[in-house]
Amino acid sequence: MKEKVNQIKEVAKENISKIKDLQELQELKVKLLGKKSELTSLLKGLGGLSAEERPKIGSLVNEVRSEIEENLAKAEKKLKEKALAEKLEKEKIDITLPSVKTKRGSKHPINRVIEEIQDLFVSMGYDVIEGPELETDEFCFERLNLPAGHPARDMQDSFYITEEYLLRTQTSSVQARTMLANEEKSPIRMICTGKTYRREDDATHSHQFNQVEGLVIDKKELNVSLADLKGTLEVFVKKMIGANSELRFRPSYFPFTEPSYEVDVTCFKCGGKGCPLCKKTGWIEVLGAGMVHPNVLKMNGYDPEKYSGFAFGTGIDRLAMFKYGITDMRYLYTNDVRFLSQFDRKDEE
Repeated sequence: MKEKVNQIKEVAKENISKIKDLQELQELKVKLLGKKSELTSLLKGLGGLSAEERPKIGSLVNEVRSEIEENLAKAEKKLKEKALAEKLEKEKIDITLPSVKTKRGSKHPINRVIEEIQDLFVSMGYDVIEGPELETDEFCFERLNLPAGHPARDMQDSFYITEEYLLRTQTSSVQARTMLANEEKSPIRMICTGKTYRREDDATHSHQFNQVEGLVIDKKELNVSLADLKGTLEVFVKKMIGANSELRFRPSYFPFTEPSYEVDVTCFKCGGKGCPLCKKTGWIEVLGAGMVHPNVLKMNGYDPEKYSGFAFGTGIDRLAMFKYGITDMRYLYTNDVRFLSQFDRKDEE
């Protein structure tokens, strides 16, 4: 039995010296010390020895086991040091070589315009309100004076998820939610910026685009009027498009305002002289606006006999196009670093 233990020790020492990698080490460790190893079998067979031999052989087996474990640990340490040295050599970097220029991101022009709009209206005392993009038919249409079957619904080709839910076609739904949530019916001065969705896709329209909507409501004795709307929009347009911009109001129709207006601004390219961009008219349509319809006030908890207000809305994507001279709206969604980086320079000018 003693010779067998010594033989196992010598074979183990020889096999450990031949190990080339950590995988082989693990396999040998199981073979030498595992449940089915020869040493383990010897320990299980101690019961068949005499009382005199049992402690001597048991002690020898444990001594050999400890020696094998120690030799395996030394071999593992050497193999790990070798593997680390090889990895460091393989991944060594010559810091004297010229570096590769990293592409730097840039703030998106739409985000630039949104931040500029929010800063402007906050400075004028407006609150910035957010609302859900997945909206109910009730808030997207019915509470904005667009009941089921209303012909104006055909003006917007919508993305319905169910019969009740759709991707909002306008941020006006946030106006309805704000009015309804205002239980005290205190004055409102708010804007909402966010994504909207319609089935459109060409050089000047996209199936997803961004809008800003504004709403002001106060008691009638304070006389919130069309003059206030015009003054607000003049400040807005001159800040966003240019200090020399002029506005023109044209009568129009929107279900949620009465009276309603399309708002044109002098062409930023030709200054109102007439060019291909403005179709020789000198004007470009940028906004829809008007006085809040009495039905909208009533449906959202405001007495139209006591309150009045105005609302306006425009596409942020189009504002970005006008502000930065972008010819195709689809460029805004390409995420091309070369396209986006130029706006850093434009804002510095």
